[in-house]
Amino acid sequence: MQTKLRIVSLLFVVSLLWTSPMSAANAKSQISKAHTAPNPRYTGVASWYGADRQGRKMADGRKFDRRAMTAACWYYPLGTVIRVVNLSNGNGVTVTVTDRGPNLRLNRVVDLSEAAAEQLGYIDRGLTRVFVTPTVLVSPEHAEFDVQLVEPFREKPLLAAADTVPDMLQDTPN
Repeated sequence: MQTKLRIVSLLFVVSLLWTSPMSAANAKSQISKAHTAPNPRYTGVASWYGADRQGRKMADGRKFDRRAMTAACWYYPLGTVIRVVNLSNGNGVTVTVTDRGPNLRLNRVVDLSEAAAEQLGYIDRGLTRVFVTPTVLVSPEHAEFDVQLVEPFREKPLLAAADTVPDMLQDTPN
């Protein structure tokens, strides 16, 4: 009797040890399924930076130029070209993400260079509400034309009714 009790309790302990990691794995997979792909479009507050950062090294390794059309953003990979639209006046610019920022505690979506902020028309205010979305760069290439002339398409003349009947269906003398 005591042996049977030991076996049953051992099986119980093994089942508990087995189900705990399995339930944790299932819960983790359900959590990861609940997360969807991040929204590539953001609406939020934009700020700008200029002369105080001039010449400093950015996250992409280059020196900052306040006259260049660049941005600092956490939401897109470095090198991504984004479109930023000022929601208060409708002006828009296309900039390249070259740096990381702004500070996440400031609740801002993007920091723009002085040149980009100037085109958006909010330099005097310092902050503005913007809509940010990535763009697709398309660089068209010139097509090469072949110098040879092509013969125009000519339709074959319609066949007579007798010519359209297959040879095996025609009466042949035996």
